[in-house]
Amino acid sequence: MSTDQIEQGYREAKALTQHHAKSFSFASLVLFGHRRKAAFAIYALCRRLDDVVDEGPQDPVALAQRLIEARALVSQVFRGQVPEQVPPGFSVPELHALADTVRRYGVPEAPLQDLITGMEMDLGPVRVRTFEELDLYCYRVAGVVGLLMTPVLGFKDARCLPYADLLGRAMQLTNILRDVREDFERGRVYLPEEELRRFGVTVSAAPHERTAEAWRAFMRFQVQRARSLYARAELGIGSLTGFGSQRLVRLMARLYAGILDDVEARGFDVFSARAHVPLRKKLWLLAKVLFTPTPRSAPALPSPAEQEARA
Repeated sequence: MSTDQIEQGYREAKALTQHHAKSFSFASLVLFGHRRKAAFAIYALCRRLDDVVDEGPQDPVALAQRLIEARALVSQVFRGQVPEQVPPGFSVPELHALADTVRRYGVPEAPLQDLITGMEMDLGPVRVRTFEELDLYCYRVAGVVGLLMTPVLGFKDARCLPYADLLGRAMQLTNILRDVREDFERGRVYLPEEELRRFGVTVSAAPHERTAEAWRAFMRFQVQRARSLYARAELGIGSLTGFGSQRLVRLMARLYAGILDDVEARGFDVFSARAHVPLRKKLWLLAKVLFTPTPRSAPALPSPAEQEARA
């Protein structure tokens, strides 16, 4: 691979990230040097994979074949082999940048393959019966991103990796709560049917019950669950060692938690408008993260299971 191809790939990955991932692009301001470029390279591939399902052919059989091709492509890139011809939707320079990132930071392949498995769960209409199913989906499409990013950010204690997974799950649950309307329109219902029934809400009636107390109680429960995940994930941040890495992760966590604040402020009505974090609050969170000193040493990390048992 040539240096020119790699640098072009990093530029393309940055542009793709800035176009599609506003919160991450904003938070990346606290990350510097090659780590920042590598983070863009990882995001770019995750985005390209996501587009295979969301913007690819509508035929489930054709989509499944595209994901099989994507698996093979990922395996090639992680072996340092970027083909000259790639499946539609992928960029050869971006893949060269990703291969460079893998080589520099030892990014593992398994989480990306798990990500593709998660995308296979999105083929056709989606229904989630239990929270356990939803939690597995959140791991596969977002927890894995934490596992991919942590080697790039640098870490001194491998026990922080499950906390990176937890943060990804919290962020995906936040996305699901924010995007209920859009997902319903695509035939995807990620809200656990078992829990909807427990709160007295049916899937078909949910859009019409957005101001009913049963719906608000269900959403309040989910928001509290997401906040609990953020609180648990916070413990792993102190193990990150790259310059700016701790601030990046803290800022991302606070930006996404801010979406929950807006969901709550709207009375849990996620059908009338999309919850978001306004720019003034983003700037306030950025300033808060920048001017809060990072700890010089991190406490010993319990496993997430031990932490949950203590809660």
